[in-house]
Amino acid sequence: MDIGFIGLGEMGAAMVANMLKSGHQVRVWNRSPERAQPLADAGARIVATPAEAFAGDAVFSMLADDAALREVVTATLLEHAPRGLIHVNMATISVALAEELATAHASRGVHYVAAPVLGRPDVAAAGKLTIVAGGPAEAIDQVQPIFDVIGQKTWRIGSLPQQANVMKLAANFMIGAAVETLGEAGALVTGHGLAMQDFLDIITSGLFTGPVYSGYGKMIAEQRYEPALFKARLGLKDLRLALAAADAVTTPLPIASVVRDSLLEAVAHGDGEKDFAVLGQVAARRAGR
Repeated sequence: MDIGFIGLGEMGAAMVANMLKSGHQVRVWNRSPERAQPLADAGARIVATPAEAFAGDAVFSMLADDAALREVVTATLLEHAPRGLIHVNMATISVALAEELATAHASRGVHYVAAPVLGRPDVAAAGKLTIVAGGPAEAIDQVQPIFDVIGQKTWRIGSLPQQANVMKLAANFMIGAAVETLGEAGALVTGHGLAMQDFLDIITSGLFTGPVYSGYGKMIAEQRYEPALFKARLGLKDLRLALAAADAVTTPLPIASVVRDSLLEAVAHGDGEKDFAVLGQVAARRAGR
């Protein structure tokens, strides 16, 4: 397929690398052009503007937040996009913006698919992402070969793109809650002279199996928050988006508020660029350690 790709952070770059390995033609654009050069060496074509990427069979975007997506995917860009083009947005954005984008794309004859992913950069590099897709079924069918290259499974949520974003925000809220409890439990056991690693070995042997508890728990036990695989400031953004989505349907999320405040505390202490696991450091600091 002839693919455009906008946004070459760690996640986006890993996705493009796998697309290239599978023989797809990929045009790439990034606000910091130097990030595109390794992909160009692997066969991608660097383009000078987002409009040049917004063509071909489909265009994928993986930008950091609502503001970045608004800046790039403007009404002007959509007006010049070929009718029938499929835009697949893989970023975690607000439900409100997803609804707005779906309407704007439809009015200009461009298909919009929301396909946020579950997984960190190492998972993306391995082509093992979990993809949550919402949008027109025929559009998803056309880009499914790309999803099969970058992910291990695609969950189709329905025809409304914003519902995929709700699923992703709910999942990230749960990840945040798990990391928060790991940090607090770690502060409790270490306060009594016990080793966090011993505690982690016990809980992950049966009660709390899975990559969230084992992965983030290990980072907390080792107090290893850099390099970040998922930055605390991005986690804060996602918790804010989850709370906004909950507010829109009058749904209290008291635990999400706690996690949001803990992440805000991390950012206030200059730890926004550290990994999400830095919630363990927040819990220890609150305990005076």
